[in-house]
Amino acid sequence: MYPSLDGKVVVITGGATGIGRAMAERFGAEKAKVVINYFKEEPELNAILKTIEESGGSASAIQGDVTQEEDIKRMIHHAVKTFGSLDIMVNNAGIENEVPSEDLSLTDWNKVISTNLTGQFLGCREAIGYMLDHDIKGSIINMSSVHQEIPWPHFVHYAASKGGVKLMTETLALEFAPHGIRVNCIAPGAIDTPINKEKFDDPELKKGVVELIPMGYIGKPEEIAACAVWLASSEASYVTGLTLFADGGMTQYPGFQAGKG
Repeated sequence: MYPSLDGKVVVITGGATGIGRAMAERFGAEKAKVVINYFKEEPELNAILKTIEESGGSASAIQGDVTQEEDIKRMIHHAVKTFGSLDIMVNNAGIENEVPSEDLSLTDWNKVISTNLTGQFLGCREAIGYMLDHDIKGSIINMSSVHQEIPWPHFVHYAASKGGVKLMTETLALEFAPHGIRVNCIAPGAIDTPINKEKFDDPELKKGVVELIPMGYIGKPEEIAACAVWLASSEASYVTGLTLFADGGMTQYPGFQAGKG
């Protein structure tokens, strides 16, 4: 547990499902005040809010599209109006779809880039602006992927967006370090979330993914949430510009694990 998170105000985009939900519930368990952004109606939203409240945190939810500038501004305003401040911004919302690159439409390209990269930039910009105006030494966490490092055929738009998140994070970390604002990102590997359900429900497809993970299992959303609360806490007070890979070793050239090469 991280006592420094008690009472801190955190906004999590895409906070009602998968990794976002796990982070929201973990920040709640740390007694933070959590604002969950969601894109469309989520049947589990009330259950998530209740879980956070019962674990000792506070919770509120707001609908919004991270690709829309005004929606991001509304999220920040909602957090400040509801809980009085903004200390931590987690830019988690993201999408992917598989398309061979030669068939990738500009519409699909723009949709993924707008959500995964532009949406995170807007979240960073608005959070940093508020923190500067109110002299808050805050923490920003962006959600990247192992595919900021590993090429991924048929997902060129996704890989490009995550490569952009990496350098955006590092640039903002450098720019705002003098103000005490820390900017880091988490790069998950294969995680058992709704977006991966169809793939992992197929035993052969799942086996193929597990073979790429030296630790030999698909990660859990709670394992990513553990990274987020550490990065946001005072335990990571000297950490900025970091990509924290939480991937079971996927980026460590697993083909060489048995001494091949």
